[in-house]
Amino acid sequence: MSSATPTSRHVVWQKPLVTRTHREARNQHRGCVVWLTGLPGSGKSTIARLCEENLHLAGFNTMLLDGDNLRHGLCADLGFSMEARHENVRRTGEVAKLFLETGTVVFVALVSPNRLARDAVRQLLPDGDFLEIYCQCPLDICRARDPKGHYAKADNGTIGEFTGISSPYEEPLAAALNLDTGHASAETSVTQLTQLVRAHLQETQV
Repeated sequence: MSSATPTSRHVVWQKPLVTRTHREARNQHRGCVVWLTGLPGSGKSTIARLCEENLHLAGFNTMLLDGDNLRHGLCADLGFSMEARHENVRRTGEVAKLFLETGTVVFVALVSPNRLARDAVRQLLPDGDFLEIYCQCPLDICRARDPKGHYAKADNGTIGEFTGISSPYEEPLAAALNLDTGHASAETSVTQLTQLVRAHLQETQV
């Protein structure tokens, strides 16, 4: 897995006067990172958007980091090699960590196919602040949905290194929640995820 450019020994970390604890006290709830992973077309973005809306309407501070949107800006310079995918996950994890410091509930919808890269994000964050959510959907169902036409392009060679076709996907070994997005409705998955996140925040409340 690629790593970030080494930090100069002359760079000194600046401690803030306003900390995460201060922000969470003002928010009246803790933050956490809810990381949705799964094959393309497994429903990650749809579920993340709807779950974020539920929590926002309930008064929580939220943010959604969508993999496709990040590749329009922060990660626009990255390709889809395994090394580039690792860097994509690393950058997304660093951004999620920044939002976590504001006491925000951060939803991440990202294929993030490599287990080691996802675990690196888990290690980046304080214990208990990373909820890995597996959107479990059979490849044939993802292919049949093909909402963006990517599977068809992968099949005819227009897109190379496409997860599930020409690039591997490693399932989570111990996800906080497995969502059966291949057979359950989006509404069912959103309800399950919303309940999990709210229960987690209550267990770790300020």
